[in-house]
Amino acid sequence: MSHFPSDIAFTPAVKAIQSRKGSRKSYARMEQSGGWQTTVTSDLTEFLADLDMFYLGTANAAGQPYIQYRGGPPGFLKVIDDRTLAFADFGGNRQYISVGNLSENPQAFLFLMDYANSRRVKVWGTATVVEGDSELLAKLSDPTYPGRVERAIVFTVEAWDVNCPQHIHQRVSQRQVAPVIEQLRQRISALEADLAGVRRP
Repeated sequence: MSHFPSDIAFTPAVKAIQSRKGSRKSYARMEQSGGWQTTVTSDLTEFLADLDMFYLGTANAAGQPYIQYRGGPPGFLKVIDDRTLAFADFGGNRQYISVGNLSENPQAFLFLMDYANSRRVKVWGTATVVEGDSELLAKLSDPTYPGRVERAIVFTVEAWDVNCPQHIHQRVSQRQVAPVIEQLRQRISALEADLAGVRRP
């Protein structure tokens, strides 16, 4: 039986290794002081608002894991309530591995990455595939995004934690770098105009 939210990941086997490697005491203090979150807080909501990608982990009934990149418009992973997240599932290569896995094993995992700011959040829980719910799909859809929404994935949060930023390679998306490039182009154009004026006799 789990006593702490982190027990969803810190199994007896994990704790035994932590003990052997010398980190169990510090994690035990973390557990006793409240430990990982089990509801969607304002901090997590703010983090999700600008997120345009994440990784979804599922596993089939035999335990074979599968990780899938999920991308969409900023904020497409939406907060439904303090225990529930959901996102629109866009049409893809029609392999349906995640959908199939969830049909026989609801346990799922979200790995939320903010490469630009070297931040990552891990979310454990269960997920359900929802089809034909027009009200929910309308809530999750973004008419400005070109992807075709086929269904919704609804994720029930059991525990989440902010991971340490070590070894996160900083990357920026085209959406984030485009305004900077545009500013530079405008600055170059202005400087070229100034230079042309100086060169005129």
